Amino acid sequence: MQLKTFAISALSVAIIVGCVVLQPAEEKVALVLTKAAAKSGPPKLISGASGAMLANSCEGCHGSDGNSQGPAMPTIAGMSKNYMVEVMEEFRDDETKSTIMGRIAKGYTDDEIKAMAAYYAGIPFNGAGQGGDAATIATGKKLQKKYCGTCHHDGGADADDDSGILAGQWPTYLHYTLQDFANGDRAISQKMKKKIAQLLAEEGQAGLDAIITYLSSQR
Repeated sequence: MQLKTFAISALSVAIIVGCVVLQPAEEKVALVLTKAAAKSGPPKLISGASGAMLANSCEGCHGSDGNSQGPAMPTIAGMSKNYMVEVMEEFRDDETKSTIMGRIAKGYTDDEIKAMAAYYAGIPFNGAGQGGDAATIATGKKLQKKYCGTCHHDGGADADDDSGILAGQWPTYLHYTLQDFANGDRAISQKMKKKIAQLLAEEGQAGLDAIITYLSSQR
């Protein structure tokens, strides 16, 4: 009995000693790995995702293929690549106020933003076509050309690098966005703030509403 107890005790001591002996070696390995990681820096993240794959995260708000089905969300299909990149960068850099787009834009690299913009630039724009009173639409068409036509060509349908597509957007979105410009909350163009102020001074809210009715009636 005493021999058995002695043998178990001896085995326990050997295991403990073995652990103590191995511990410094394990610490050396851990130290080497830590130094190697510090030297190489953090791992580089390469998504490798296509523009179409990245765009999947946009469709919950902006609709399938970027053609919005909701009154407060813009259609982003057909937008100029350069214009969309500029918009996303200004959201990301907090140059344009937003509720959620600023946080979303911060999650993408420059290359990913360019890939998404190129993808949406190649998709046809489908306008809301909201209709409206014929007389109001006719008035809005004239006022759009007078106050907005210098930059927003073809009745707001031109998708060039300096302006987004306005014709065919939802009226609620247009109302909110133009209000943002009037308040100076969007950095894309301070010229817009002056134009809207001029429009309101000369035509009143009815003039602005007529332009919105005209634009949203387009397809």
